[in-house]
Amino acid sequence: MIFTRRELANRLGRILSTHGIDQNLNRTMTHILTLSLDAESQAYFEALRRLHFPPERNQIPAHLTLFHALPNDTNVLRVLKSEAQREQPFALAVTGVRSLGKGVAYKLESAALSALHARLSKPFAEHLTAQDKQRIQPHIVVQNKVTTATAHELLQNLQQAFAPMQVQALGMDLWRYMGGPWEFARTFPFAAPS
Repeated sequence: MIFTRRELANRLGRILSTHGIDQNLNRTMTHILTLSLDAESQAYFEALRRLHFPPERNQIPAHLTLFHALPNDTNVLRVLKSEAQREQPFALAVTGVRSLGKGVAYKLESAALSALHARLSKPFAEHLTAQDKQRIQPHIVVQNKVTTATAHELLQNLQQAFAPMQVQALGMDLWRYMGGPWEFARTFPFAAPS
């Protein structure tokens, strides 16, 4: 199926509106920023997501979102590059499993992540959606868009098997929102430890 630019813009506007994003911003809010994790942790969460996410809806990799909508702007790139050069890789604690109603996510905690999010929120303040202005609640979704019963069963299983662990944040990944799937744009690696 082929769409005109106007049809795509209208579809994107409806999607953004559904998620509480101002439709007047839909032409500039085209990027998503996620945390880049160490390869072993990424593979762990990705395997869980592939196992438990409905395959027809699993269009993006497992991820921890920092910002859901950032403008396609050279200033954003400059800020992300500068912040990544200042930041050292840091640990996050995986502290539990939580219900999303029709899905399940792992909860993570890190003072360094909260501080990073707060620092990035300042230069991006005028562009942030209501969702992105809130205090970050770090999580990685491994199941969504299933029945409540299916989600509850997985939640119980994952809670019974849960053991706290640590993951490493190595940088930030910028993605282009493509109306469903995401397209990788680039990584902003954190500075190597001195």
